[in-house]
Amino acid sequence: MSIKENVDYVKNELTSEEKFLENFVKGERFFKKYKIAILGFITLIIIGSISYIIKKNIDETNKFEANVALNNFLKTGDEKSLLQIKEKDKKLYEIALFIQSKKDFKAAEINLPFLKELSKYQLALANNNVDELNNLALQNDFLLKEFAIFNKALILTKDGKFEEAKVALQQISETSKASELANLLKHYLLTK
Repeated sequence: MSIKENVDYVKNELTSEEKFLENFVKGERFFKKYKIAILGFITLIIIGSISYIIKKNIDETNKFEANVALNNFLKTGDEKSLLQIKEKDKKLYEIALFIQSKKDFKAAEINLPFLKELSKYQLALANNNVDELNNLALQNDFLLKEFAIFNKALILTKDGKFEEAKVALQQISETSKASELANLLKHYLLTK
């Protein structure tokens, strides 16, 4: 290496060290300027993570305890278990109310949409209530719409209202799961 190359090499080394020190000083100034904000952000992330983990564990514990209480309620019918379910999980409580109302053939105060509709459906079937079955069948989003129509036609057939039953069966589409049952009832109604 020549002296000129050595001098250039030393200059480059000094320049890179100066740049490194300059960047280090800039970083230190930035940290001092925003020290509180940076530490606050890091603290917020740590506290948020810990809170999330604690909430998740509490929710899992509540879910497990509610499921144990539901199993106990289903086996024994214990009202204390029902109250424990109500405290731990509102949706599971409504499911327990639905199961209990199904056993007792009574209406229950249920707010879950599908269970509420199923409860109305079962109560209408138990009471042979054609009007309530008709109301349920008119709801477009009702889960068992075609079965409600079929049961309405079946009740009308039992009551001797054959023409109304035939009209009701026409509302069931051929692609429906209830179409086979509807076809059987239609064949029966041909003789009436």
